Amino acid sequence: MTDSTPAALLVDQMRAEHWPAVERIYAQGLATGDASFETETPSWEGFRADHLPGHLLVAVDADAVLGWAVLSPVSDRCAYQGVAEDSVHVAEPARGRGVGRALLTELTSRAESAGIWTVQAGIFPENTASIALHHSCGFRTVGLRERLGQREGIWRDVLLLERRGSFE
Repeated sequence: MTDSTPAALLVDQMRAEHWPAVERIYAQGLATGDASFETETPSWEGFRADHLPGHLLVAVDADAVLGWAVLSPVSDRCAYQGVAEDSVHVAEPARGRGVGRALLTELTSRAESAGIWTVQAGIFPENTASIALHHSCGFRTVGLRERLGQREGIWRDVLLLERRGSFE
């Protein structure tokens, strides 16, 4: 934790009762235009179904959800069963206080314990805070996917970052 990280920060498994706060934080990120190709938040059921069980986390301080992090499968092909993509979102007032680092550190630790050997992230180049967070947590930039998709009619590039686990 950094000096500005909330002292009572707890990273824990996301539950249904966290969803209203998680959805608000997700909507804040989407409103920036630099967090995702998505433009609307899903339902709790849809959100939960799209992510790996056991890899949906929240950061809570004094009963307030300050951020969340999840893993999604990248493919249903068996060769990719150890590869997942992360998403990390932090509430506006909590940004820059170590919440994202606490979430991403715990998420990658749990991933490695579960046999996930690669966690990847696709990040818009304009999202410099997310890129810095991922680099500080052991991710490396492996490439740039030019004009990968459109968000609100505008073609967007995506940086591909990855963190490889240890191999035994």
